[in-house]
Amino acid sequence: MKCKGGEFLFWFAESQLKDLVFSRAYKATVLLVEKHFLYDNIPDQSWSIDAILHSRQYPIKHLNEKNDRQRVLSNFRMLHDKFQDREHRFYEEVLKLQMRLFILEMWHTFANEYEHRKRTLQSGSLYERFVHLVQEHCMTEREVRYYANKLSVTPKYLNFICKQNSGVTASEWIQRYTRERIILFLQNKNLNISEITDKMMFSSRSFFTRYVKKVLGTTPTGYRSRLE
Repeated sequence: MKCKGGEFLFWFAESQLKDLVFSRAYKATVLLVEKHFLYDNIPDQSWSIDAILHSRQYPIKHLNEKNDRQRVLSNFRMLHDKFQDREHRFYEEVLKLQMRLFILEMWHTFANEYEHRKRTLQSGSLYERFVHLVQEHCMTEREVRYYANKLSVTPKYLNFICKQNSGVTASEWIQRYTRERIILFLQNKNLNISEITDKMMFSSRSFFTRYVKKVLGTTPTGYRSRLE
């Protein structure tokens, strides 16, 4: 991937960055945000999952609209200024509010790009449409039959198409994307296990625990203990 002048590069905590190369004239401003501070200022958990996963896949943002660019840069500078103003009587509160505003502006950018890619993929191949559907619905739909019905094919044929295109079956793709979302939810200490169970529409907490043990090799509580 290449990030050019005037573009924005986003990556999240625990991303594996390597082999970075800079041009001789390289210059940038970098904002580092502690993970728990970020989670504490997310107003919508479901949207945050989509934003994080989308940015992992497409970390470089080029803002075409002049207004979008000015808005993002303006909020970035304001956040930087609030961070520097440690003498402010309500420093922590002001910084959190500014961070929340900055995140919402980023989500506005993510949403526009996500919707554009969504429209493009809807006219793509059967495999591309399947992957997009999984990204969109795996929070609550984890059966191959659901996606096969959406695409008007049999589950067997859908598995065949996925295997042919990626070497991975449809059920394996569903499990991969679901696993990713479970990890992001468990890393967010603001959500308890029962809330995650409800958000992902598992029939019971015990069923959710069995599923997590299957895909992560440990229980939800065990995974959180490892994070500590």
